[in-house]
Amino acid sequence: MNDTILTGYFDFERHFDEKVAFKWFEENWTTSFVLCAVYATVIFLGRYLMRDRQKLDLRVPLVLWSLSLAVFSIIGSVRTGSYMLHLLSDGGFRQTVCDTTFYSAPISKFWAFAFVLSKVPELGDTVFIVLRKQRLIFLHWYHHITVLLYSWYTYQVRAAGGCWFITMNFTVHALMYGYYAAKAAGLRLPRLCAMIITALQTLQMALGLTVLALVYIWQNDTMCRSTNSNITWGSLMYLSYLLLFSSFFYKSYVKGGGKETAKERRVKAE
Repeated sequence: MNDTILTGYFDFERHFDEKVAFKWFEENWTTSFVLCAVYATVIFLGRYLMRDRQKLDLRVPLVLWSLSLAVFSIIGSVRTGSYMLHLLSDGGFRQTVCDTTFYSAPISKFWAFAFVLSKVPELGDTVFIVLRKQRLIFLHWYHHITVLLYSWYTYQVRAAGGCWFITMNFTVHALMYGYYAAKAAGLRLPRLCAMIITALQTLQMALGLTVLALVYIWQNDTMCRSTNSNITWGSLMYLSYLLLFSSFFYKSYVKGGGKETAKERRVKAE
């Protein structure tokens, strides 16, 4: 794609060496399994160790943590979203699904890399839950583990669909972490805010499944490069998310009535 078409990028974005990043992930993406194993060990051992201890407040660190992730996600959403809008206006919807130059385009290559790396520090969300002795639900830690594994796996093969996956996740996380920062700061927000965020999370999973289905249909096109294994694992992941988030939405906002639950206040998504 002609660089002159993509205007408004910063020098650090343009000069980011994606080839080095690709090579590292191709050789080391399986390190994500080690990171997930360490994560699971730490959080469940932490829960055990905190069992008879007083919960920690950590309000200020939590505000700063959530706010930093919100700002990061807002910037990432704007940068990758601008590239996606360019694809849509230049080549149509199919181009947004099948594009793989997203991983190397001047305006988006740094943010694709940063997104994949960010799945590691995001594991810290659970540390706050454990230390504050909040309820740790299956959806929370299952999501963190699987999205880390799939993101690293997908980035190293630069599969089609990444433009959608990353832009959607950045956008939802911008709202979600902004909400968490406000709640941690003690602001009283309407329950509708949490409801909208959960609805958007659920919609994200449905769109993820749709994108993967289209990649499967169009994968024989030379401009829609992916692998059957990537499509299969991605579809299973998004389907499980769709079911879990739909169940959570029903229990929290329909069956649960008007009361805000502990799960509702702390659930994490993608």
